[in-house]
Amino acid sequence: MDEANIPPAMGSGAPPPLLPPLPPEPERSKIFYGPNGLRAGWRLLIFLLILGGIVGALLLAAHYSAILYGPRPTNPSQDTTLTPGIIALGEIPLFGLILFVSWIMGRIERRKISHYGLPFRTPFPKNFWAGLLWGFLAISGVLFVMFLFHGFRITGVDTHGSALALSALEWCIAFVAVGFFEEFAFRGYVQFTLTTGIGFWPAACVTSALFAYVHKGNSGESPFGLIQVAAFGIFACIALRRTGNLWWPIGFHAAWDWGQTFFYGVPDSGLNASRNFLHAEFHGPTWLTGGSTGPEGSVLTLIALIVASLLVLRCYREIRYPDPDGLGPRFR
Repeated sequence: MDEANIPPAMGSGAPPPLLPPLPPEPERSKIFYGPNGLRAGWRLLIFLLILGGIVGALLLAAHYSAILYGPRPTNPSQDTTLTPGIIALGEIPLFGLILFVSWIMGRIERRKISHYGLPFRTPFPKNFWAGLLWGFLAISGVLFVMFLFHGFRITGVDTHGSALALSALEWCIAFVAVGFFEEFAFRGYVQFTLTTGIGFWPAACVTSALFAYVHKGNSGESPFGLIQVAAFGIFACIALRRTGNLWWPIGFHAAWDWGQTFFYGVPDSGLNASRNFLHAEFHGPTWLTGGSTGPEGSVLTLIALIVASLLVLRCYREIRYPDPDGLGPRFR
Protein backbone atom coordinates (compact mmCIF):
# COMPACT_ATOMS: atom_id res chain seq x y z
CA MET A 1 0.00 0.00 0.00
CA ASP A 2 1.22 3.47 -0.83
CA GLU A 3 2.23 5.19 2.41
CA ALA A 4 0.77 8.41 1.13
CA ASN A 5 -2.68 6.79 1.04
CA ILE A 6 -2.65 5.75 4.74
CA PRO A 7 -5.30 7.72 6.70
CA PRO A 8 -3.79 10.27 9.09
CA ALA A 9 -5.22 8.45 12.14
CA MET A 10 -3.17 5.37 11.27
CA GLY A 11 0.11 7.21 10.94
CA SER A 12 2.63 6.92 13.74
CA GLY A 13 2.70 10.65 14.51
CA ALA A 14 -0.90 11.59 13.74
CA PRO A 15 -3.02 12.99 16.65
CA PRO A 16 -6.18 11.05 17.59
CA PRO A 17 -9.45 12.46 16.40
CA LEU A 18 -11.07 14.97 18.74
CA LEU A 19 -14.17 13.81 20.60
CA PRO A 20 -17.15 16.14 20.81
CA PRO A 21 -17.20 18.09 24.11
CA LEU A 22 -19.50 16.85 26.85
CA PRO A 23 -22.60 18.93 27.36
CA PRO A 24 -22.27 21.25 30.38
CA GLU A 25 -24.02 20.17 33.57
CA PRO A 26 -27.20 22.12 34.18
CA GLU A 27 -26.62 24.93 36.63
CA ARG A 28 -28.30 24.19 39.97
CA SER A 29 -30.18 26.87 41.83
CA LYS A 30 -28.09 28.47 44.56
CA ILE A 31 -31.26 28.86 46.59
CA PHE A 32 -31.57 25.09 46.97
CA TYR A 33 -27.98 23.86 46.58
CA GLY A 34 -24.67 24.84 48.09
CA PRO A 35 -21.11 23.51 47.65
CA ASN A 36 -22.10 20.27 49.42
CA GLY A 37 -25.48 19.59 47.84
CA LEU A 38 -28.92 20.42 49.16
CA ARG A 39 -28.72 23.20 51.71
CA ALA A 40 -29.21 22.48 55.41
CA GLY A 41 -32.45 24.46 55.67
CA TRP A 42 -34.13 22.43 52.94
CA ARG A 43 -32.90 19.16 54.45
CA LEU A 44 -34.32 20.18 57.80
CA LEU A 45 -37.60 21.13 56.15
CA ILE A 46 -37.82 17.68 54.50
CA PHE A 47 -37.14 16.10 57.90
CA LEU A 48 -39.93 18.12 59.52
CA LEU A 49 -42.36 17.40 56.67
CA ILE A 50 -41.77 13.65 56.92
CA LEU A 51 -42.08 13.80 60.71
CA GLY A 52 -45.19 15.95 60.51
CA GLY A 53 -46.76 13.67 57.93
CA ILE A 54 -46.24 10.59 60.09
CA VAL A 55 -47.48 12.35 63.23
CA GLY A 56 -50.51 13.67 61.34
CA ALA A 57 -51.37 10.20 60.09
CA LEU A 58 -51.04 8.78 63.61
CA LEU A 59 -53.22 11.53 65.07
CA LEU A 60 -55.83 10.95 62.39
CA ALA A 61 -55.81 7.24 63.15
CA ALA A 62 -56.10 7.99 66.87
CA HIS A 63 -59.03 10.32 66.22
CA TYR A 64 -61.00 7.69 64.36
CA SER A 65 -59.94 5.07 66.90
CA ALA A 66 -61.36 7.26 69.67
CA ILE A 67 -64.63 7.56 67.79
CA LEU A 68 -64.86 3.78 67.41
CA TYR A 69 -63.45 2.58 70.72
CA GLY A 70 -63.64 5.53 73.09
CA PRO A 71 -61.07 8.15 74.19
CA ARG A 72 -57.52 7.22 75.13
CA PRO A 73 -55.57 8.50 78.19
CA THR A 74 -54.40 12.10 78.07
CA ASN A 75 -50.89 13.19 77.13
CA PRO A 76 -48.58 12.20 80.00
CA SER A 77 -46.76 15.56 79.79
CA GLN A 78 -49.97 17.22 80.94
CA ASP A 79 -50.31 15.07 84.08
CA THR A 80 -48.99 16.45 87.36
CA THR A 81 -48.16 13.01 88.82
CA LEU A 82 -45.91 10.74 86.81
CA THR A 83 -45.36 7.00 86.88
CA PRO A 84 -42.58 5.09 85.10
CA GLY A 85 -45.11 3.35 82.88
CA ILE A 86 -46.63 6.62 81.69
CA ILE A 87 -43.20 8.04 80.86
CA ALA A 88 -41.90 4.92 79.10
CA LEU A 89 -45.05 4.48 77.02
CA GLY A 90 -44.78 8.09 75.92
CA GLU A 91 -41.02 8.41 75.30
CA ILE A 92 -40.10 5.08 73.68
CA PRO A 93 -42.46 5.43 70.67
CA LEU A 94 -41.40 9.06 70.22
CA PHE A 95 -37.74 8.11 70.19
CA GLY A 96 -38.50 5.33 67.70
CA LEU A 97 -40.29 7.83 65.46
CA ILE A 98 -37.42 10.35 65.51
CA LEU A 99 -34.91 7.57 64.89
CA PHE A 100 -36.93 6.25 61.94
CA VAL A 101 -37.24 9.67 60.28
CA SER A 102 -33.53 10.30 60.86
CA TRP A 103 -32.79 6.95 59.20
CA ILE A 104 -34.88 8.02 56.19
CA MET A 105 -32.90 11.26 55.97
CA GLY A 106 -29.69 9.28 56.26
CA ARG A 107 -30.70 7.22 53.23
CA ILE A 108 -31.46 10.40 51.31
CA GLU A 109 -28.21 12.11 52.36
CA ARG A 110 -26.05 8.94 52.26
CA ARG A 111 -25.20 9.32 55.93
CA LYS A 112 -25.40 7.03 58.94
CA ILE A 113 -27.24 7.45 62.22
CA SER A 114 -23.80 7.66 63.85
CA HIS A 115 -23.16 10.87 61.89
CA TYR A 116 -26.17 12.34 63.68
CA GLY A 117 -24.60 11.61 67.06
CA LEU A 118 -25.80 8.14 67.99
CA PRO A 119 -23.43 5.31 67.00
CA PHE A 120 -24.73 1.82 67.81
CA ARG A 121 -21.46 -0.06 67.33
CA THR A 122 -21.38 -0.84 71.07
CA PRO A 123 -24.67 -0.68 72.97
CA PHE A 124 -24.32 1.50 76.07
CA PRO A 125 -20.59 2.30 75.71
CA LYS A 126 -18.41 3.61 78.53
CA ASN A 127 -19.39 7.24 77.83
CA PHE A 128 -22.97 6.36 78.74
CA TRP A 129 -21.90 4.99 82.14
CA ALA A 130 -19.64 7.99 82.71
CA GLY A 131 -22.58 10.28 81.98
CA LEU A 132 -24.73 8.31 84.43
CA LEU A 133 -22.19 8.83 87.20
CA TRP A 134 -21.78 12.53 86.47
CA GLY A 135 -25.54 13.07 86.33
CA PHE A 136 -26.27 11.46 89.69
CA LEU A 137 -23.35 13.24 91.36
CA ALA A 138 -24.53 16.57 89.90
CA ILE A 139 -28.11 16.38 91.23
CA SER A 140 -26.82 15.02 94.55
CA GLY A 141 -24.40 17.94 94.81
CA VAL A 142 -27.17 20.47 94.13
CA LEU A 143 -29.40 19.00 96.84
CA PHE A 144 -26.51 18.68 99.31
CA VAL A 145 -25.62 22.36 98.98
CA MET A 146 -29.32 23.18 99.30
CA PHE A 147 -29.37 21.10 102.50
CA LEU A 148 -26.40 23.06 103.86
CA PHE A 149 -28.40 26.27 103.32
CA HIS A 150 -31.38 24.69 105.15
CA GLY A 151 -33.51 24.61 102.01
CA PHE A 152 -33.87 20.84 101.65
CA ARG A 153 -34.36 17.91 103.99
CA ILE A 154 -35.29 14.25 103.66
CA THR A 155 -38.32 13.37 105.75
CA GLY A 156 -38.77 9.65 105.13
CA VAL A 157 -38.86 6.69 102.78
CA ASP A 158 -41.81 6.27 100.43
CA THR A 159 -41.13 2.82 98.97
CA HIS A 160 -39.89 -0.24 100.88
CA GLY A 161 -38.91 -3.87 100.38
CA SER A 162 -39.15 -5.70 97.08
CA ALA A 163 -41.28 -2.89 95.63
CA LEU A 164 -38.28 -0.59 95.97
CA ALA A 165 -36.04 -2.65 93.67
CA LEU A 166 -38.79 -2.99 91.07
CA SER A 167 -39.58 0.72 91.22
CA ALA A 168 -35.89 1.64 90.87
CA LEU A 169 -35.61 -0.51 87.74
CA GLU A 170 -38.84 0.83 86.24
CA TRP A 171 -37.78 4.43 86.80
CA CYS A 172 -34.36 3.62 85.34
CA ILE A 173 -35.92 2.30 82.13
CA ALA A 174 -38.28 5.27 81.98
CA PHE A 175 -35.56 7.90 82.31
CA VAL A 176 -33.16 6.17 79.95
CA ALA A 177 -36.03 6.41 77.45
CA VAL A 178 -36.36 10.12 78.28
CA GLY A 179 -32.63 10.60 77.73
CA PHE A 180 -32.71 8.86 74.36
CA PHE A 181 -35.75 10.75 73.11
CA GLU A 182 -34.96 14.26 74.32
CA GLU A 183 -31.26 14.17 73.48
CA PHE A 184 -31.69 12.66 70.02
CA ALA A 185 -34.75 14.76 69.18
CA PHE A 186 -32.95 18.05 69.85
CA ARG A 187 -29.26 17.22 69.53
CA GLY A 188 -29.38 14.47 66.92
CA TYR A 189 -30.40 15.12 63.31
CA VAL A 190 -31.52 18.70 64.00
CA GLN A 191 -28.26 19.70 65.69
CA PHE A 192 -26.14 18.04 62.99
CA THR A 193 -28.04 19.57 60.09
CA LEU A 194 -28.08 23.06 61.58
CA THR A 195 -24.35 22.70 62.28
CA THR A 196 -23.68 22.13 58.57
CA GLY A 197 -25.70 25.25 57.78
CA ILE A 198 -24.94 27.86 60.46
CA GLY A 199 -22.16 26.35 62.57
CA PHE A 200 -22.13 24.33 65.78
CA TRP A 201 -22.68 27.02 68.42
CA PRO A 202 -25.48 28.92 66.64
CA ALA A 203 -27.12 25.53 66.12
CA ALA A 204 -26.65 24.73 69.82
CA CYS A 205 -28.40 27.98 70.77
CA VAL A 206 -31.34 27.19 68.46
CA THR A 207 -31.80 23.62 69.69
CA SER A 208 -31.44 24.67 73.34
CA ALA A 209 -34.10 27.36 72.90
CA LEU A 210 -36.42 24.80 71.33
CA PHE A 211 -35.64 22.41 74.17
CA ALA A 212 -36.73 25.03 76.70
CA TYR A 213 -39.83 25.92 74.70
CA VAL A 214 -41.25 22.39 74.73
CA HIS A 215 -40.91 22.33 78.53
CA LYS A 216 -43.08 25.42 78.81
CA GLY A 217 -46.25 23.34 79.08
CA ASN A 218 -45.11 21.47 82.20
CA SER A 219 -47.30 22.34 85.17
CA GLY A 220 -45.27 24.09 87.86
CA GLU A 221 -42.56 25.23 85.44
CA SER A 222 -41.18 28.76 86.02
CA PRO A 223 -39.46 31.31 83.75
CA PHE A 224 -36.15 30.82 85.56
CA GLY A 225 -36.64 27.06 85.30
CA LEU A 226 -37.01 27.39 81.52
CA ILE A 227 -33.80 29.42 81.38
CA GLN A 228 -32.04 26.57 83.14
CA VAL A 229 -33.56 24.02 80.76
CA ALA A 230 -31.94 26.02 77.95
CA ALA A 231 -28.70 26.10 79.95
CA PHE A 232 -28.88 22.32 80.26
CA GLY A 233 -29.23 22.18 76.47
CA ILE A 234 -26.01 24.18 76.06
CA PHE A 235 -24.27 21.94 78.59
CA ALA A 236 -25.43 18.83 76.68
CA CYS A 237 -24.05 20.36 73.47
CA ILE A 238 -20.69 20.94 75.17
CA ALA A 239 -20.64 17.28 76.20
CA LEU A 240 -21.66 16.24 72.67
CA ARG A 241 -18.90 18.30 71.10
CA ARG A 242 -16.17 17.01 73.41
CA THR A 243 -17.18 13.33 73.73
CA GLY A 244 -18.13 12.96 70.06
CA ASN A 245 -21.65 11.60 70.38
CA LEU A 246 -24.82 11.63 72.48
CA TRP A 247 -24.08 8.66 74.75
CA TRP A 248 -22.57 10.81 77.50
CA PRO A 249 -25.41 13.41 77.51
CA ILE A 250 -28.00 10.60 77.42
CA GLY A 251 -26.45 9.03 80.52
CA PHE A 252 -26.21 12.35 82.34
CA HIS A 253 -29.80 13.30 81.44
CA ALA A 254 -31.17 9.93 82.57
CA ALA A 255 -29.28 9.91 85.88
CA TRP A 256 -30.17 13.53 86.69
CA ASP A 257 -33.89 12.86 86.18
CA TRP A 258 -33.72 9.50 87.97
CA GLY A 259 -31.94 11.06 90.92
CA GLN A 260 -34.32 13.95 91.46
CA THR A 261 -37.55 12.12 90.60
CA PHE A 262 -37.09 8.61 91.99
CA PHE A 263 -34.19 8.68 94.42
CA TYR A 264 -34.75 12.02 96.18
CA GLY A 265 -38.45 12.39 95.37
CA VAL A 266 -38.37 16.05 94.33
CA PRO A 267 -40.23 17.72 91.42
CA ASP A 268 -38.75 17.40 87.94
CA SER A 269 -39.41 20.51 85.82
CA GLY A 270 -42.54 21.11 87.89
CA LEU A 271 -43.77 17.50 87.65
CA ASN A 272 -44.22 15.23 90.65
CA ALA A 273 -43.94 11.45 90.64
CA SER A 274 -45.23 8.47 92.55
CA ARG A 275 -43.44 5.29 93.68
CA ASN A 276 -40.22 7.14 94.48
CA PHE A 277 -37.61 6.14 97.08
CA LEU A 278 -37.30 9.10 99.45
CA HIS A 279 -39.72 11.76 100.58
CA ALA A 280 -38.27 15.26 100.84
CA GLU A 281 -39.37 18.81 101.64
CA PHE A 282 -38.18 22.26 100.60
CA HIS A 283 -37.91 25.26 102.92
CA GLY A 284 -36.71 28.70 101.99
CA PRO A 285 -36.77 31.16 99.10
CA THR A 286 -37.60 30.07 95.57
CA TRP A 287 -34.20 31.12 94.22
CA LEU A 288 -32.67 28.50 96.52
CA THR A 289 -35.20 25.66 96.36
CA GLY A 290 -36.79 26.21 92.96
CA GLY A 291 -40.26 26.20 94.51
CA SER A 292 -42.83 24.16 92.60
CA THR A 293 -40.36 23.70 89.73
CA GLY A 294 -37.96 21.71 91.89
CA PRO A 295 -34.15 21.82 91.77
CA GLU A 296 -34.21 22.89 88.11
CA GLY A 297 -35.68 26.21 89.26
CA SER A 298 -32.88 26.78 91.79
CA VAL A 299 -29.89 28.99 91.11
CA LEU A 300 -27.77 26.11 92.44
CA THR A 301 -28.58 24.10 89.32
CA LEU A 302 -27.26 26.86 87.07
CA ILE A 303 -24.06 26.93 89.12
CA ALA A 304 -23.83 23.13 88.90
CA LEU A 305 -24.23 23.22 85.10
CA ILE A 306 -21.49 25.83 84.79
CA VAL A 307 -19.14 23.79 86.98
CA ALA A 308 -19.99 20.58 85.11
CA SER A 309 -19.37 22.32 81.77
CA LEU A 310 -15.92 23.46 82.90
CA LEU A 311 -15.11 19.96 84.12
CA VAL A 312 -16.19 18.44 80.80
CA LEU A 313 -14.02 20.93 78.92
CA ARG A 314 -11.09 20.01 81.15
CA CYS A 315 -11.57 16.23 81.10
CA TYR A 316 -12.40 15.94 77.39
CA ARG A 317 -9.99 18.32 75.68
CA GLU A 318 -10.42 17.30 72.04
CA ILE A 319 -13.25 18.44 69.78
CA ARG A 320 -14.79 15.21 68.49
CA TYR A 321 -18.07 16.39 66.96
CA PRO A 322 -19.22 16.53 64.23
CA ASP A 323 -17.80 13.40 62.65
CA PRO A 324 -15.67 14.49 59.64
CA ASP A 325 -16.88 11.46 57.66
CA GLY A 326 -20.41 12.86 57.76
CA LEU A 327 -19.46 16.31 56.49
CA GLY A 328 -18.87 17.64 53.02
CA PRO A 329 -15.37 18.70 51.94
CA ARG A 330 -16.03 22.37 52.80
CA PHE A 331 -16.43 21.52 56.48
CA ARG A 332 -13.43 19.19 56.87
